[in-house]
Amino acid sequence: MQFAGANVPMLYCSDDDPNQDFDSLDGDVDDAFAVWRAECEQSRQITATAASLDEAGIRKRTGEPISLRRILVDMIAECARHNGHADLLRERIDGSTGM
Repeated sequence: MQFAGANVPMLYCSDDDPNQDFDSLDGDVDDAFAVWRAECEQSRQITATAASLDEAGIRKRTGEPISLRRILVDMIAECARHNGHADLLRERIDGSTGM
């Protein structure tokens, strides 16, 4: 994704290896969390400096515009899906359900 004029490289995939983020579990957990925190901070800065949620970035794969609003909605949905997956795993491990 290109936004706010930044040319940010893909961290865990490339055109040559689009599934790298799923195929490789190499690396240090602390390093992975540090990268994640840095990416979150960069996202917060972009969101905070945007004039509106209608500002558009460019999808790297298609070259088409995408609004900041759409990006944020997609990220909320993605986080919700992953939280649901984690909850299912937790239920399988400890047997508890609900809140």
